[in-house]
Amino acid sequence: MTTLLWNLFYLLVFPGLLFSVAVGLLLAGLDRKLVARMQRRVGPPLLQPWYDFLKCCGKETIIPRHAKRAVYLAAPVVGFVALLTVSLFLPVMGFTAFSTVADLVVILYLLTLTSAAMIVGAAASGSPFAGVGLSREMVSILSYELPLVLVILAVGRAAGESAGGVTFSLAVIGEYQAANGPLITHWSLIPAALAMLFVIPCEIGMHPFDVAEAETEICEGTLAEYSGPPLALFRLTHAVKMYTMTALFCALFLGGLTTGVPALDAVILVALCAVLTFVTMSLPHAACARFKVEQVFKFYWTVVAALAALSLILVWLGL
Repeated sequence: MTTLLWNLFYLLVFPGLLFSVAVGLLLAGLDRKLVARMQRRVGPPLLQPWYDFLKCCGKETIIPRHAKRAVYLAAPVVGFVALLTVSLFLPVMGFTAFSTVADLVVILYLLTLTSAAMIVGAAASGSPFAGVGLSREMVSILSYELPLVLVILAVGRAAGESAGGVTFSLAVIGEYQAANGPLITHWSLIPAALAMLFVIPCEIGMHPFDVAEAETEICEGTLAEYSGPPLALFRLTHAVKMYTMTALFCALFLGGLTTGVPALDAVILVALCAVLTFVTMSLPHAACARFKVEQVFKFYWTVVAALAALSLILVWLGL
């Protein structure tokens, strides 16, 4: 009974639903505020994403006439639940709710499922704008998946080298960093860390890599026909993904650091996620124009994939 209660706490409070949603919406508000300041605007309040989410929940859900109703309504729920599950595997510095021997494989599949849910929802809406958006979303997935897999292989090889193989366990990676220092300080993995920093905004769908949404081009793209609570859930998923991707970077390259106090560790993690939000999302948003679809694909399969592959080669050679 005690185990069940603890599992419910992990799922609903920390590091699951409540913590992930609170931090995700905080990072979303921080990003909007930072971009506004860099553009010499006052910007919205820090809690504006909360207000937007609650207001959207109170709106009417309009289902297009030609939409596949069940799939249309289920897609945002599936995407959010998949992403929420990712947060349960991510270590909060020294604390981990659930751990397996292949955490990174599970996380990779769940992140893909989250994106796939948006694609399926867009297809079920029957909108031509959503059709263009989902095709662009598929290109984005193909763009960043290769570099992300190469980064995971490089980190897994570095942490599992002592065992003579590749590890996909975040617990093992954290233990390795606790004994040998954060992996970002290992020169052979610096290119992989840079590649991961490029992967984060495209995985989340942030400007300048938001080709699937592109409000000024295809009228919200994949979300063109969504409204009310389903739209609110998609927006919430977007915010939570800001937390999960930055926390994943911390686990891969800044792990092994802990104060021994879970509450303080959580505060430190949120601070690190806020810094990464500024570096990977706010700064590029304010400085760059939106990429074209073909530019995104070319950039990730050349520059970003090359950085990740370089680290993988260096680590595999034991350099």
